[in-house]
Amino acid sequence: MSELLWQKPGVEVDPRIQAFLAGDDVLLDREFILDDITASAAHARGLARIGLLTRDECDALCRELQALAADIEGGAFVLDARYEDGHSAIESRLVERLGDVGRKIHTGRSRNDQVLVATRLWLKRRLGELRELCRELAALCLRRAQAEALPMPGYTHLQRAVVSSTAMWWAGYAEAFIDDAVRAGQAHDWLDANPLGTAAGYGVNLPLDREGSTRELGFARMQLSPIYAQLSRGKFEIAAVDALGAAALDLRRLAWDLSLFTTAEFGFVSLPAQYTTGSSIMPNKRNPDLVELMRATYASIAAARVELEQLLSLPSGYHRDLQYSKGALLHAFGRGLGALALLPGLLQGLQWKPERLAQAFDEGMYATDRAIELAREGLPFREAYRLAAVEPLPRAGADPQASLDARVSPGGHAALGLEVLRERMAALSP
Repeated sequence: MSELLWQKPGVEVDPRIQAFLAGDDVLLDREFILDDITASAAHARGLARIGLLTRDECDALCRELQALAADIEGGAFVLDARYEDGHSAIESRLVERLGDVGRKIHTGRSRNDQVLVATRLWLKRRLGELRELCRELAALCLRRAQAEALPMPGYTHLQRAVVSSTAMWWAGYAEAFIDDAVRAGQAHDWLDANPLGTAAGYGVNLPLDREGSTRELGFARMQLSPIYAQLSRGKFEIAAVDALGAAALDLRRLAWDLSLFTTAEFGFVSLPAQYTTGSSIMPNKRNPDLVELMRATYASIAAARVELEQLLSLPSGYHRDLQYSKGALLHAFGRGLGALALLPGLLQGLQWKPERLAQAFDEGMYATDRAIELAREGLPFREAYRLAAVEPLPRAGADPQASLDARVSPGGHAALGLEVLRERMAALSP
């Protein structure tokens, strides 16, 4: 390992202690180091604007930072155990190439604001990806809701309840994913604040051009209070994970539906062959393993949220406990976005089995229609309810399509309101 940034003369570093302190940082920081480099270049230019760096020094630092980014992207530089973390790797590279000029990069900043700004830049992209995935899923569901209107059973308590339709099923998930896209956008906008220049949480005795770095890094605003910059660590990660979790909850329920619908007992849908796997011992099996792992994805996100929340049992100021927030965040978004990215292909290839859907209807599923029919004729609903319990068929008889055509309440099959959902989609910020 290179010399530690914080190492003091005469103090021997115990390698076992240092290994524990560093933890997985060199692995986790591979995800954040390019954002750290971007912020370092903005910091260098800010130092030049207030006269702490000459133009030549600033140009040299930015040139070497750009070269380091290119080496990382091309595989010529790998963050590994030679370094304590990504921050020390950046500074070590600058010192190696530029000597004392490289040592100037840390003027007026701390590793605290480095990790804060890199994490926020990284999360802005991840939340943008989440929003676009949710928009894509909502659009796909709307297309299929428009194109398919097969009668299908609607369930409550996993018992056959009323007549529903594939169009209503698709429309329900379309609206869910629209809301998830909104939630991702709200989380993005909420954390779109620049902490660079807050240093260790108490500011520095330099007139740092924080407004300039805010504009350069593409943040919507500056996070003003250095103390709040530290207080917000963990808090903004939880907000991002919550947005991811909202989409993953809808994914979990959708996956549950497909898990049931693909069983021999239901048999409502078939999945594309590439989205299923075989058994290692039973030649007859095709298993919905992908759907089941999609269903399990929320567990990882929920676990990450709990870990982040538990880390925040702290007083104000920075504490090393917060180092563990990075692993939870990466794990949640890695699994969450990975699962959601596979969902469009799965849903696009899903095929309904009309004959099995039709076989699943029974007379009791029309009882609610009959009760409403009697109530429309002036009978008190509770009396209509009792009559429909023994005489469930409406005037149209056991006709699922007639039942659907009569479902005219907003959002019901005969009044799906897909145009309203399309307008909500169009209103989502890009």
